Amino acid sequence: MGGHSHWAGIKHKKALVDAKRGKVWTRIVREITIAARLGGGSPEGNPRLRKAVDDAKAANMPADNVKRAIQKGTGEIPGVTYEELTYEGYGPAGVAVYCEATTDNRNRTTSEIRKIFENHGGKMGSGGSVAWIFQPKGYLSVKKSAASEDAVMTLAIDNGAEDFRAQESDVYEIITAPADFERVKNALSSRSIAVESGELTMLPSSEVRVEGSDAQKLLNLVEALEGHDDIKNVYANFDIPDQVLSQLDK
Repeated sequence: MGGHSHWAGIKHKKALVDAKRGKVWTRIVREITIAARLGGGSPEGNPRLRKAVDDAKAANMPADNVKRAIQKGTGEIPGVTYEELTYEGYGPAGVAVYCEATTDNRNRTTSEIRKIFENHGGKMGSGGSVAWIFQPKGYLSVKKSAASEDAVMTLAIDNGAEDFRAQESDVYEIITAPADFERVKNALSSRSIAVESGELTMLPSSEVRVEGSDAQKLLNLVEALEGHDDIKNVYANFDIPDQVLSQLDK
């Protein structure tokens, strides 16, 4: 999305706040459990589980918590069964919003997410209403101070990156197909080029420019959705200029 780098920074700050509330651990445990249930309990043979375990380590989650989450997923010990859902809708200024959720109570979560949309000037739509706008991609950013543009771009493209962006922000942005995300990330690490942020995400094929009061309303909607315990990821096709984001972040 437009302003992705700055928005990623805001989300990082929010993640630190969420960690204090225990939400990060809750979401990671659910992801580990689902990944283990779908792909088995070995991180080596299960890329989704490996990513979730890496996230757990980054969040300083105790190894015992990780082990129990895997065992619940594989059925070795009893646990709550979570299902994965998606919610789609529109926010202020007609921005498309796509949410990924995990829940043990579909009806409760759906009702609560619909209310969040309505309370923040949006409207939840039917399945498929905005999903077509988004495509699964890998996203990596590297600080420009870490290496030269030619070095990072060559390494990324040679290892399968689809796009490389060196715009006005202080980072290079690399876009990959989901299957090539780890290869590009590992290639950068092998050259001691630190990855500032890296995630499997959903990128929009088109964007809606948002300014003024709609920008604040939209970010309030996104933050409310991200604050819900059952929401794992929120994607939106807004293009809010960095200077506007900077003012709203103060």
